[in-house]
Amino acid sequence: MTGVLGALLLTLIAGAATGIGGALVLFKKKLSSNTLAGALGLSAGVMIFISLAELFPEAQTEIMATGSFRHGEALVLLAFFAGMGIITLIDFLIPEYENPHEASGLSLDAKTAAVGVVEQTGNEKALHRLGIMSALAIAIHNFPEGIATFIGALNDPQMGAGITFAISIHNIPEGIAVAIPIYYATKSKGKALLYATLSGFSEVIGALLCLAVTAIFGVELTGDGPVFPLILAAVAGIMIYISLDELLPTAEKYGKHHIAIAGVVIGMAIMGISLLII
Repeated sequence: MTGVLGALLLTLIAGAATGIGGALVLFKKKLSSNTLAGALGLSAGVMIFISLAELFPEAQTEIMATGSFRHGEALVLLAFFAGMGIITLIDFLIPEYENPHEASGLSLDAKTAAVGVVEQTGNEKALHRLGIMSALAIAIHNFPEGIATFIGALNDPQMGAGITFAISIHNIPEGIAVAIPIYYATKSKGKALLYATLSGFSEVIGALLCLAVTAIFGVELTGDGPVFPLILAAVAGIMIYISLDELLPTAEKYGKHHIAIAGVVIGMAIMGISLLII
């Protein structure tokens, strides 16, 4: 699966995983906490390995090959932390109680703390607002993730598949965070599932926006230009931040510490072995 259409398809798959989270919680296909913790840890391992073993070194190699910058490696390092800065700013702008990190239930019998507080007031409008704001927060948060998935898949389909897998697992708790308050406010599983699914499609919008901006300014998303290595480095920074700030803390919250870490190691091993084989 190569080219722009293939990269967009992988981005769509990653974004649609929020709908899987909504379906799991609404239809009570409950996962064990340790299973989800291990899966989130594995997702973090995949993303960290891809970022540090593939994206960042490739960005440094390509920037030096262009000969466009005297201190190209320093610029790549700056772009890496700039990627972290972008998603840090997004996190800072999202209110904590509406933050997608706060999904803490795997079924309708295990509601988030925010939902429990609002539900006690009997104010369904407030509860509905919480669900809408959660969906919007996650949608905004997913923009850079969509860019990361799209760029990674465009650069290397194998790498893109790994990123898609990791982001998909990461998006499942986000779908839960949207579906629960919407369901309790509207008593409609259909609406809850719809909002959970739509919140993930901003990843595709992020990919399309990236494509549009680069087309307008004449920037090549692949090739020998000096801009592409900087984009790769920024994507690596985004993925490292997601892993450290979201995936690992959420894995720790859902299950045991050693299960989460085992998932990280297994995720790294899977990606490392796949690079040797393919």
